[in-house]
Amino acid sequence: MTFTIATFYKFVPLAELDSLQEELLAHCQQWNLRGTILLASEGINATVAGSSQDINYLLRWLRHHPDIGPFAHQEFTASTIPFERLKVKLKDEIVTLGRPDVDPNQQVGTYVDPHAWNQLITDPEVFLIDTRNAFEVEMGTFKGATNPDTRAFRDLPAYVEANLNPAQHKKIAMFCTGGIRCEKATSYLLKQGFEQVYHLKGGILNYLTQIPPTDSLWQGECFVFDDRVAIDHALQPTPYVLCGGCGHPVSVVEQASPHYEPGIACPYCYTTLSPERRAQLTRRQHLH
Repeated sequence: MTFTIATFYKFVPLAELDSLQEELLAHCQQWNLRGTILLASEGINATVAGSSQDINYLLRWLRHHPDIGPFAHQEFTASTIPFERLKVKLKDEIVTLGRPDVDPNQQVGTYVDPHAWNQLITDPEVFLIDTRNAFEVEMGTFKGATNPDTRAFRDLPAYVEANLNPAQHKKIAMFCTGGIRCEKATSYLLKQGFEQVYHLKGGILNYLTQIPPTDSLWQGECFVFDDRVAIDHALQPTPYVLCGGCGHPVSVVEQASPHYEPGIACPYCYTTLSPERRAQLTRRQHLH
């Protein structure tokens, strides 16, 4: 059986979050969906998986909801569902920047279609920023992109304040996995006085879907937030696995390291993993 994975978000003012959470949970359980849906006063952010028909039921219900309405989504297929369970969570933000004065419902940068992205980012006047976390950038990024070396999205404002200046950086382009982080980042930059700010519509996933490898400026793999771990340019899973100890993606080469213990530790945490944590993970391995 082939399963459908749908990822989508929308910045839209939402109220009565408790009742919306209950409705969504009930519907998703009825439709046998798994994945994660985040709700906040600023909008909705989700990646869910199930049969194509059940995914369509959810998308149709959301798009007809009076508080949500139309939104774009992206679909991928997989031979297994890459989630163990369903989670519908209430959050302060659907993507955490930690700056409550930033509101993408009021202003965001200019959306750039994947087919226009190459021309934009090869413009020498454009400063290209990867808004994802450092470990994601290490796995793959666009040619010429700057790595802010952040551990979490909420670290990005500190990078901007220390390294960017509206008077010097006239054109800034930003991207992320599915579009949500870079969209919110452009809202933040506009509030800081930057004027020409662009972001990749639909993110890396949309670009990989639309741009053939022969024309692509993408290099490497793309980390995804489900059991697939990472995908290649053809949107197929790659042999990365997640470390049970620290959650860091582990490549095939790193899996051959003497410091890699499946489900327990990897070269990134082998020497720092506490004995208590190691014992806990070892017991879990034995139970499985």
